[in-house]
Amino acid sequence: MTTTVSAYAATSATEPLAKTTIERRDPGPHDVAFDIHFAGICHSDIHTVKGEWGQIDYPLAPGHEIAGIVTAVGAEVTAFKVGDRVGVGCFVDSCRECSSCLAGEENYCKRGMVGTYGAVDRDGTQTQGGYSGAIVVDENYVLRIPDSIPLDAAAPLLCAGITTYSPLRHWSAGPDTRVAVIGLGGLGHMAVKLAHAMGANVTVLSQSLKKMEDGLRLGANEYYATSDPETFKKLAGSFDLILNTVSANLDMGDYLGLLDVDGTLVELGAPERPMSVPVMPLLGMRRNLSGSLIGGIAETQEMLDFCGEHDVRPEIEVIQPDYINEAYERVLASDVRYRFVIDTASLR
Repeated sequence: MTTTVSAYAATSATEPLAKTTIERRDPGPHDVAFDIHFAGICHSDIHTVKGEWGQIDYPLAPGHEIAGIVTAVGAEVTAFKVGDRVGVGCFVDSCRECSSCLAGEENYCKRGMVGTYGAVDRDGTQTQGGYSGAIVVDENYVLRIPDSIPLDAAAPLLCAGITTYSPLRHWSAGPDTRVAVIGLGGLGHMAVKLAHAMGANVTVLSQSLKKMEDGLRLGANEYYATSDPETFKKLAGSFDLILNTVSANLDMGDYLGLLDVDGTLVELGAPERPMSVPVMPLLGMRRNLSGSLIGGIAETQEMLDFCGEHDVRPEIEVIQPDYINEAYERVLASDVRYRFVIDTASLR
């Protein structure tokens, strides 16, 4: 059995998103059903609905930063109850059997995690995301939102938060770590807040100084413009860890040169074209170039608890569903500080 819910969905790669209806399964024994109260807008949503990351079946409701309130649980669910504050991030299932899943790194499932939207679910249907009034998800992929975090602020943590938290934790960011963040957008501003909360010394590397006041307010110790060639000379060998949060093709030689011996540059954005990486900056200081993709369920819960304890929240602009298409245009124009969040009340 299924239930019909209201949603905003893409009907093609070129048409604006429009209000429609989608189907949700009735909760099974291990499912959690919840009303969606807020859904963040991630740049990945735009790439997906425009068909830039591969062919999808339309209509498609995007959204993988989802926060809401539990309305029903399956007969065998013990971890959640009606009324709980919960969230869902970028995936809703995985194989549960491979070494990655068994290690709590379902995001690196070797058979492929099941994305929250645009993926094939276990029943063969296409998953539909959070730009909707309600959702049903297996209990193993549902997160608990701390009471100290408002639901609207919690939504972006399920992607932007964990995408930046995971590499900071993996590369042991802390009081003795010099961290640089490339870009101060949806991901970058979370990287700054989280690294600051972990006690790291934080530097923002942005094209210009126009967001410098924001960067320092969010927790950066230093802020430099990468359009100034002197920046790369002054900061050569200065960092232990660099998080690249932008999707542009950068001069990797310049940025690798900012790392100290054994330093690591982590790619979080996905450039449109293949990266050109000069080998000498890697060889000369035993530097590392790596990547990171969101985080597992346990680590995502750890991130939410950390944010609740340290009062780390994204900077958000709450919008109504009928503003989604305008919001997309503003995201593409980098005209958001720093995350759009949809109030889905009219879809419930």
